[in-house]
Amino acid sequence: MISTVWVIFLAAALVCGAATGRLDAVTAAVSTGAAEAISLAVSIAGLMCFWSGIMELLQASGLAGKLSRLMMPLLRPLFGSAAKDREAMEAVSANVTANLLGLSNAATPLGLCAADRLYTLAGRRGAPDTVLRLITLNTASIQLIPSTVAAVRAANGSAAPFDIMPAVWLASAASVAAVLLSSTLLRPLFPDEK
Repeated sequence: MISTVWVIFLAAALVCGAATGRLDAVTAAVSTGAAEAISLAVSIAGLMCFWSGIMELLQASGLAGKLSRLMMPLLRPLFGSAAKDREAMEAVSANVTANLLGLSNAATPLGLCAADRLYTLAGRRGAPDTVLRLITLNTASIQLIPSTVAAVRAANGSAAPFDIMPAVWLASAASVAAVLLSSTLLRPLFPDEK
């Protein structure tokens, strides 16, 4: 689907450029944009590698288990009987920790491991409530340190890339609250899906 959208955008740019007689500006913008995209990706890669390494260290050192125990009072009501499974909760808490640090790229493989374990615990495929809750929490994610956004801002010349933190805290807390509230309110409408 994304490929189709990009092809449509590219075709529209070429048609508009040809229709307005500015095809040379369109082709110049393509090469400039590609070069800037590579520069941005390289500048972000170092920070992402650093935080991904921190997540690996948390898991290897056993701190993921300790974080799991710290987060248990928050996770237990959200994940019900799955919260009794140590492996599932370590994976969920590692995913939540990566999101708290603003590391959506590092959170993805951790979230996949957590979802796989939650599917196993549910005893079926499909869409168990625990997996749906993990996905919505992962998507909305509260961020304490918006490191990816700060890295993008720093790469684009921001003098204070972390000055957005209060706005990020407010927006991410509101999105998580909205997701949890709506899933709780809408759940009774789909009793056959449990």
